[in-house]
Amino acid sequence: MDSHPAKSCPMPGFSTPAVGFEAPFDMLEACHERVADRLALLTRLQIHLKASGCDAQARQAAADVLRYFDLAAPLHHQDEEIHVFPPLLASADTALVQAVRGLQVQHRAMAQAWARMRRVLLAVLACESPAVVPWNGLEAAAVLAFTTAYDGHIRLEEAVVYPAARHALSALQWQAMSADMMSRRGVIGQVAETPATTLESVIRRT
Repeated sequence: MDSHPAKSCPMPGFSTPAVGFEAPFDMLEACHERVADRLALLTRLQIHLKASGCDAQARQAAADVLRYFDLAAPLHHQDEEIHVFPPLLASADTALVQAVRGLQVQHRAMAQAWARMRRVLLAVLACESPAVVPWNGLEAAAVLAFTTAYDGHIRLEEAVVYPAARHALSALQWQAMSADMMSRRGVIGQVAETPATTLESVIRRT
């Protein structure tokens, strides 16, 4: 797979690569790039709030992070739980099985951490005065914990779990994975007809 480094842009947006559903593991890795983008934006939002309070830029950044982790991130976790993890849990490699079970536990912990982070971002959205900073030391610690958890999670998936899953899945399983990923995102039957079907188009849909 070609390497697509994430591009740095001013808050609140980021430019990210387009990857087709016909390459499901490339799509999963592109999702990781988008996660990294939003986590970087979350960190920058924290700094911005301290300097400028709840201005329009802060609210737009909060909306962007909320949109991604409310909609796209859960779908990404479902992709892994449905298609990537099950064949590996049946492996005779006990270290691999343990790694996958750890990732499943992390998914649940991430969902709980996101619920806490989400409340803070909703407070930013509801704030209309630049003089108000709805962020304190507890939220700052939550941001650090949230971003650190995702970083380790992604590194384990890309270094160990995805390569093993690429090898374990048959061609038919790859096709089923692509079809299911499209279906759950409302993109039906476009892989064969339109190879240019991209994750970016799905992000726009959500």
